Amino acid sequence: MTTQAATIDQLKEKIAQAYQVIGHPLEQSGFKGGEGRRALDYFSSGEFDPGFLPWPRPSEEGLRPEELNAGNDG
Repeated sequence: MTTQAATIDQLKEKIAQAYQVIGHPLEQSGFKGGEGRRALDYFSSGEFDPGFLPWPRPSEEGLRPEELNAGNDG
């Protein structure tokens, strides 16, 4: 049982690390709207949402995922 508990603790720590990693580029890019917060909240929770994608949701940020591709800039 010790191994299982350690694994759960490690996964919780990994989620906390992912929260920081995801949050930094969101902050740097100025993409701090509702969809940025939704992503951080989702990945820091213990819940699974099969409807999480698409991200970002067009109604939240006003962009479809294909519009976020840097190749479409210009």
